[in-house]
Amino acid sequence: MEFNGRFELDGVTPEEAWLALSDPYMIKSALPGCQFLSKVEGDSADFEALREQAEAAGEDPPLLPDADPEDVAERAVGEGETWAALMEISVGAVKPSFETVVTIVEREFPTMTAEGDGSASNSSFEMKAGMDLSETESGVAIEWWAEADVFGRIAQMGQRVINPVANRVVNRFFKQVENQLSDVSDGGGGLRDRISDLI
Repeated sequence: MEFNGRFELDGVTPEEAWLALSDPYMIKSALPGCQFLSKVEGDSADFEALREQAEAAGEDPPLLPDADPEDVAERAVGEGETWAALMEISVGAVKPSFETVVTIVEREFPTMTAEGDGSASNSSFEMKAGMDLSETESGVAIEWWAEADVFGRIAQMGQRVINPVANRVVNRFFKQVENQLSDVSDGGGGLRDRISDLI
């Protein structure tokens, strides 16, 4: 299955979007149904242990514009790193918990690509995804794409059911990022300039 689209964030620079979309805490906050997003070694993960660690960790640190841009850059996902996420997403009449492991294949402003796989009860998938950022007159455009092979119960539902779910998740994700970044330009201490200098 192939998915792609374009999302425009008004009042946001490419550098601000890049920093936000590289922040694992922003990603977790913006992804619908994301329970945790944790860096792991290797290409597999102990999801039960990761869930316990996430619960014990307490509150997440602040996001932009409240976070220090240097702190966000320090914790950003990096090329070659592997991250594990647990997500609960409604697909048709079922709401499976997807255990997903993703590796950042390329991260070079303004392009990021990743690949990974995941599983849920009686279902699994393999995917590749990427995004490119470009400046527009009013903000930034994000061109995104994904290729996925889906197996099991969810695959039996067909693309007619899966496509709207994927589009809903992506649109909610980018809208949440846009809402979070809407105050960056008003941030004190030259926040916008500090972010630009980091990229």
